[in-house]
Amino acid sequence: MQLPPSPPSTAGLGLKPEHFAPALETEVEGLWFEVHPENYMVQGGPRLAWLTAIREKRQLSFHGVGASLGGLDPFDSQHIEALRALIVRFDPFQVSEHATFSAHKTRYHADLLPLPRTQEALAHLTSRVDAFQSLIGRGILIENPTNYLPFACELDEPDFLVDVARRSGCGLLMDINNIWVSANNVGVDPYAYVRAIPGELVGEIHVAGHTEDPALGAKFLIDSHDAPVSEGVWHLLGVALQAWGTKPVLVERDGNIPPFDDLLAEFHHATRILTASHEAVHNAA
Repeated sequence: MQLPPSPPSTAGLGLKPEHFAPALETEVEGLWFEVHPENYMVQGGPRLAWLTAIREKRQLSFHGVGASLGGLDPFDSQHIEALRALIVRFDPFQVSEHATFSAHKTRYHADLLPLPRTQEALAHLTSRVDAFQSLIGRGILIENPTNYLPFACELDEPDFLVDVARRSGCGLLMDINNIWVSANNVGVDPYAYVRAIPGELVGEIHVAGHTEDPALGAKFLIDSHDAPVSEGVWHLLGVALQAWGTKPVLVERDGNIPPFDDLLAEFHHATRILTASHEAVHNAA
């Protein structure tokens, strides 16, 4: 498999078309960007030109949303070919996908649906991750899902994800907001969840904002990615970094896109947490 560049030990931002110009112009040190490769699976045009220019200055991470790793359909050969071409062209330090399914009988549904955490689903997802990695010629990270309802299962989610990673050789992308939202909605301890994940398997961390359900309020949270990161998620990030060690941390925003400087403020906050966590681990050693 192709060896990726070394991952940065800094924070990054999700790159949006609204921010192509300031992303290219900023001189902030350590900043990297993550993109959904599906948005760049084209033959040419301004998006590819912008991304090419930004890649000359910054490292990139690819975060896919179209593979449907947990699904039953065969992988889309055109999608695989386009992803391979983008990986060769832009040489991202990470390629990640979701430990979910989003397509059925060739129809794509714009939802990242969690899998039943059974031994059968574990074996299925493991084989799919292994096949996907072979097809694209790269190891990947898989991201923990957001849960809105409890369901019958044979494994806790951390054990499920760790088993898939160890059997397939992939790594884990741990979304702290997903942990926080899921813990709130289905009644698990987010800090125990973090402690159950081995740090050596974690290749990248995400933080994002969430919103309260209009009817149920704080009893039911929505993984909306359209608000600033909450204080609870920031705190859990610090705990996770002390447990797992220094990792690349991405600040995601997919809706209600604010000015670039507002996202840079969250980047700087993530950077401060990274620095404080690193110092705390160093002082404790």
